[in-house]
Amino acid sequence: MAILQSDTVECFSRSADQSKRFGMRLGNLLQAGDLICFSGELGAGKTTFIQGIAKGWGSVDPVTSPTFVLINEYNRMDGGTLFHFDAYRIGSPWEAEELDLERMLQRGPLLIEWAERILPILPKEILWIRIDWISDEHRQITIEPKGARNITLAQTFRHRSFGV
Repeated sequence: MAILQSDTVECFSRSADQSKRFGMRLGNLLQAGDLICFSGELGAGKTTFIQGIAKGWGSVDPVTSPTFVLINEYNRMDGGTLFHFDAYRIGSPWEAEELDLERMLQRGPLLIEWAERILPILPKEILWIRIDWISDEHRQITIEPKGARNITLAQTFRHRSFGV
């Protein structure tokens, strides 16, 4: 078993609704330039967690998996945009580079599913979320921040979720 860094947040979800609530707490904190990367097996709950993030962020649009369209954009009433990218069907990191991720980050938060597939082109400062399937209703969620902004996000999420 890996030893977690002091800034890492580990929690367990006992339902899809609880995963969405965790996502809502995080989504409420996001701003333009925030990059949240997700990893986990098919069916682990990445999109479910992202549905919560979008709701907490204030999206007025329904959240669906962008597997076949690659990128979905969700909007807020104030004109903000949240980007949701699924790298599962990307052939190489360099193919993803053509999507201009930097432009998206300038306009809003960017959430990337299957981010490990494009790791070489990602910035160093990331909030990495790994979701592991434990059983039909149980998930282990590990949040690993890289960079000062993401450490603050993880700490604030921990405090709002667990009071510590």
